[in-house]
Amino acid sequence: VQLVESGGGLVQPGGSLRLSCAASGFTFSSYYMMWVRQAPGKGLEWVSVIGSSGAITYYTDSVKGRFTISRDNAKNTLYLQMNSLKPEDTALYYCARGIGSTRDHDYRGQGTQVTVSS
Repeated sequence: VQLVESGGGLVQPGGSLRLSCAASGFTFSSYYMMWVRQAPGKGLEWVSVIGSSGAITYYTDSVKGRFTISRDNAKNTLYLQMNSLKPEDTALYYCARGIGSTRDHDYRGQGTQVTVSS
């Protein structure tokens, strides 16, 4: 299983970023996928999950209405569109493969850094 995130960077408050995650080594379309993040000095936080077909999505309350998770099963790629970014969104964002409940995962990538600062 390999998950490779990209798209992070430095952005001003109110700005946008689109994260991508290229998946390989497993049947991507058979798994629900999620994004989790870890802010400096804090634990891992679940952000969003998407069902295997993309029809079902869930978000943590703090990102609802600002973030959109999506996937392209033909390209084995997961996305996270992040709008209206806030300084508290600053974190290392990981793509993860779901297992068990909608908030549990068994593999995640190396992460991509998102920094929201003026």
